[in-house]
Amino acid sequence: MKRLHLFLSLMTIIALVSAFIVGCAPAAPPTPTPTKPAPTPTVAAAVPTPTKAAPTPAPAPTPTKAAAEPIKIGVLEPLSGPVAASGNYVATGAKIAAAKINATGGVLGRPIQLVIEDTKNDPAEGVNAAEKIITRDKVPVIMGCWGSSVTLAVMPVLKKYGIPMLVETSSSIKITQPATPGSDWVSRISPTSELEALGVENALVKKLGFKKVYFLAVNNDWGRGAVTAFSEVVKRQGGEVVGAEYMDQAAVDIYPQLTKIKGSAADSMIVTTDAGQMAKIAQQRTELGLKIPIIVTGGSAPVESIIELAGAKAAEGIYVIQFFLPFAPQTAGNVEDAKYFIEEYKKSGQAWIGAAESSRGWDGIKVIAKAIEKAGSLDPLKIRDAMRQVELDGITGHVKFDQNGQSKPNILVAQVKDGKPTYVELK
Repeated sequence: MKRLHLFLSLMTIIALVSAFIVGCAPAAPPTPTPTKPAPTPTVAAAVPTPTKAAPTPAPAPTPTKAAAEPIKIGVLEPLSGPVAASGNYVATGAKIAAAKINATGGVLGRPIQLVIEDTKNDPAEGVNAAEKIITRDKVPVIMGCWGSSVTLAVMPVLKKYGIPMLVETSSSIKITQPATPGSDWVSRISPTSELEALGVENALVKKLGFKKVYFLAVNNDWGRGAVTAFSEVVKRQGGEVVGAEYMDQAAVDIYPQLTKIKGSAADSMIVTTDAGQMAKIAQQRTELGLKIPIIVTGGSAPVESIIELAGAKAAEGIYVIQFFLPFAPQTAGNVEDAKYFIEEYKKSGQAWIGAAESSRGWDGIKVIAKAIEKAGSLDPLKIRDAMRQVELDGITGHVKFDQNGQSKPNILVAQVKDGKPTYVELK
């Protein structure tokens, strides 16, 4: 009985241990029940659920081509000093031309930008200004320099860097002579003093009466060159050169020279200077009772300037050689451009008396722009070579360069008559 009880107890313990082991084992994963695949949805127009619409974003701007980099053109003019008025007039003409060119598409699809520097009409200042715009601003071409002495000083700088220049005012014959250093880098639309003299040769002595001439000129390359050129014409036409007097460009007291001329046998004077100094000469010769006729060369003392600065009485009878007559645009080399230029010049804020000189800046920039376009490049050498191939009708006359880079503009004569500017027909 005792053994039976022990046996039963042992079996009970075994049963309990087995149950414990089975309960602690992990449950077997359920066998997945196969399901039918979901039906593929058919394409149908979606019906939007009416909700508050989000604001439509503004369309992104269409990318545009970046503005073309401008083509720089250097401009060297006397913006301060004794002849600052003339330099600013020329610079204004250049600005008017640049604005017109840019308004019609620019050059090579790019706008042009003028880089203007002041030469003070001083050779050393001109050299510094040229060095600056060439090395700092990297201009491929320049227009300048008004005064002949400044232009001649700058020409070796052009040769040094290989930069071409269009001369719009300077008249010294040396500028375009092959022997002058740097002459192969310049082209000129203004006439030499020789071309001026030749332009009036047939009328100067015989028609205008300049038979016994006394010269009065600024003491620089411009003035001395004019005396030489006009002396030859006077002598060739049977006239006589009585003498020559020189003056500093900034001089305001010209009484000593005029007094000497009054005491001579001269029956006429040929004067080379700018408008401001010419006005002083006109006033002082009137005060001295010096009544002999005067003709002014160089184109930088327009007849209207003399009338306004000296007064109609002092200016009466004075002749002036010019290359553009704003009061007579029908005499211009390009009448349509002349009329447009005159209207734009009136808006510039510059004195009307500067319009004649300003036209040189217009023609200069127009020639440069055409040279760049003809070259199809900003390579200075290509621009230089193309410039001498340019031909166009400018305000100051037909531009066409000879083998030395010299063009021949119109040579016109105006006179103060009854206090007003008048055109003198030489033929």
